[in-house]
Amino acid sequence: MELNSIKPAAGAKHAKRRVGRGIGSGLGKTAGRGHKGQKSRSGGYHKVGFEGGQMPMHRRLPKRGFKSQLLKYNAEVTLSALEQLGADTVDILTLKQAGLVGQLAKVIKVIKSGEIKKAVKLNGIGATAGAKAAIEAAGGSVA
Repeated sequence: MELNSIKPAAGAKHAKRRVGRGIGSGLGKTAGRGHKGQKSRSGGYHKVGFEGGQMPMHRRLPKRGFKSQLLKYNAEVTLSALEQLGADTVDILTLKQAGLVGQLAKVIKVIKSGEIKKAVKLNGIGATAGAKAAIEAAGGSVA
């Protein structure tokens, strides 16, 4: 193989469509734009969402809702999930490795859903008041 013999793959390159170059080309006269109207003129088009002067859909409908981008860094873990995990001490890394929280999670909180009988020590993880009481009743602690 030589540098002067390198060619693109067959069908990868094709000639640009040349419009407005006479009758024989098949794209002469109106050059594929049809007759008259805004779309046939040079520079004649409209912005996205334009509905011919009618109030556009995005302005007719009410504004509603908001989704915080910070939510993807927050996660919840239930008491029953901690029970099944079966670890003595739990921190953010162990929860990520077990797949209980997403890899992006930074703030994790234990919620009171289910029951816990095993003593668990939480490091760097928050807990709701009910969950904290349940963990401490089982002999664990929340740091």
